[in-house]
Amino acid sequence: TTIIGDIYTAEERAKIQGYLSSVWGISAVLGPAIGGSIVMYAHWKYVFWVNVPLGLLAILGIVLFLKEPAKEQTVSIDYKGASLLAASLSLILYWLTEGGQSFQRTSAIGMVIILMTVILFSLFIRVERRAENPIMPFTIWRNPVILYANIVSFTTGFILMAVSTYLPTYVTGVMEQPAIIAGFALTAMSIGWPIASSVAGHLLMKVGTFTVALLGGTSLVIGATLFALMAPTSGPIWAACASFFVGVGMGLTSTGFVVTIQNAVSRQERGSATAANMFMRNFGNTVAAAFFGAILNYMLLKQFTQKKMSFTLDDINILLTEEGRASLSVDQLHTLQQALAISLKSVYIGVLLFAVMSIVFILKIPRGKELARADE
Repeated sequence: TTIIGDIYTAEERAKIQGYLSSVWGISAVLGPAIGGSIVMYAHWKYVFWVNVPLGLLAILGIVLFLKEPAKEQTVSIDYKGASLLAASLSLILYWLTEGGQSFQRTSAIGMVIILMTVILFSLFIRVERRAENPIMPFTIWRNPVILYANIVSFTTGFILMAVSTYLPTYVTGVMEQPAIIAGFALTAMSIGWPIASSVAGHLLMKVGTFTVALLGGTSLVIGATLFALMAPTSGPIWAACASFFVGVGMGLTSTGFVVTIQNAVSRQERGSATAANMFMRNFGNTVAAAFFGAILNYMLLKQFTQKKMSFTLDDINILLTEEGRASLSVDQLHTLQQALAISLKSVYIGVLLFAVMSIVFILKIPRGKELARADE
């Protein structure tokens, strides 16, 4: 993504980033199908060998076709800053993902991890302010477009995680559809994403970042609303439509933000600025896993207690296979499915709230058709 910013002009980047997202979308559709075929007709271990020829092809393509611009200056690598950032982020991600499972988040171990995170991140900030070529230049966050683009990337990371994690569970466990149908409902997002990315590439230079992002945010709200209104009787087509709108929203916002951010900084800062935006979305994914997981578990336990059910959280897995559902009585099946449906609705209401938050922050992005071009 950063290389594209280096080797193409500001006018070309939007179109090329759209093409890149389209390729990703096609791969996202073909990958599961190819992987499923390998597992079904060969062995699951062979799935990992697919990476070898693809990796070799990538290396060959880089050697033969990548022509980098001449280096403008000697750059010192910020090893100290990178190490401190990696250490602090690893600790907070460990606290988010393992907290509540391996240890309680408010326990002594949890508090020690938080304290170490704060200390390491404080040292990181101190090092970055003095570094000659910082891995995270704080000056880029002063640009309101970059600031709000990164915040929206964080909130959309929540939406992406919730949909990709819990949609198959709803379609399979509540709607009683086979796994292939659940996969189809989720694949609709991978179809909407590249289509919207290509459209975003053409719209950016005509109408500007604000309009493209607003269209994307609106699509996210539509998709999230459909999820919040989804019922067990809605059917997989409803789920697929909601997934498609979320994909369109992700395609418009992600492509628009990457291109705009790359145009708004100097060539020396382009790698850091692009990485910061991608990091915010991935960090949103990780925080969302803990956030929505806690909501789902809390609501399930609340349902079990209110209805005096003897089920545990692990018993939800029974709903995910036809054999498992057949092992339950009619009353048990209905009660467990109802508990899962109510709990997942709480998750999807949370998704809708984050979609609305995304719109609010998008409205703060400066309006205008012209994109800043700091590199020209």
